[in-house]
Amino acid sequence: MGMTLNDAIIASLDEIKEPTTYMQVYKKIMERNYYDFRGGKTPWSTVSASLGNFIRNRDSRVKRIPQKGGNFTYFLSKYESEISITALEVVDNVSTTAPAQVSGPNQGFDERSLHKLLSSFLKSTGVLSKTIFHEQSNAKDSNQKWIHPDMIGIRFLNLHTQTSQAFLKAINRLGTFELLAYEIKKEIKTDYELKKCFFQAVSNSSWANYGYLVTFELNDVLIDEIKRLNQAFGIGIIRLSSNPFESEIVFPAKYKELDFITIDKLCKINPDFERFVEQVEKYITADSRYISALGTELTNFCDSFFSSETESATYCKQKNIPLDKLLEDNGVF
Repeated sequence: MGMTLNDAIIASLDEIKEPTTYMQVYKKIMERNYYDFRGGKTPWSTVSASLGNFIRNRDSRVKRIPQKGGNFTYFLSKYESEISITALEVVDNVSTTAPAQVSGPNQGFDERSLHKLLSSFLKSTGVLSKTIFHEQSNAKDSNQKWIHPDMIGIRFLNLHTQTSQAFLKAINRLGTFELLAYEIKKEIKTDYELKKCFFQAVSNSSWANYGYLVTFELNDVLIDEIKRLNQAFGIGIIRLSSNPFESEIVFPAKYKELDFITIDKLCKINPDFERFVEQVEKYITADSRYISALGTELTNFCDSFFSSETESATYCKQKNIPLDKLLEDNGVF
């Protein structure tokens, strides 16, 4: 199967790296023969419309900058730190309305099959994540069931020079990274389900800088109560999409200091968690000569992720995860 138009756009932006116009993206697609427009009369207009859809659908991979005359330039989010601050001063806000999901029961897929969707979304926002298998924990009693998050993640502060990186590490190594915890659910449809899942997330993320409750289906009637709980306890909410790059942080989590007593306890009882902490420690304490190799090692240790929406759509079909209606409308399947 060849590239979808969206994948071709992502590949082109990845090569260009800096903010660019829809016409330059179109030219790059044609230059690389990434996509067959099948004789369309104005294929550049199709590219322009598709770039707009990335923004309207809250796709985490792409951002845009308003230009004079109502035009925009587009770039990949992962290159944002390398783009001049002046160029990024005005970035437009996007709609927070979630894309419609295909209706139908979701009982045909396993909750853990959502992990790869989440890891793909997190990777696009600069977070490396790792599934924590509670079955491997040494603590088998039921009193420990709300101490394990489903997934953990790490985000590194992106500094451009070795001098600034070394200076920050010398002052405070904790300032170079943030640890995150994720509790994942297939659906949250009632107030009772929300309360139960939310306080499970509170318990499971007590040790982390940020804690999130992640769900594939969320009843919008609960938004006001979620906002209240978010403000009171600081747990963020992520609405997961079958196109992981269009997943939505409904409410961001609030920062808190790391709890090293709980981290120590999790290291003792769960080998997955302990190995993750070991990998992070090796990376943040490494000599600059070994940073690149250890970064690759950490990435390979963490959960795998999708590089395109075509891959994620194929995976969802295999796992019986309902596809977003937008994926079907765009002809991915």
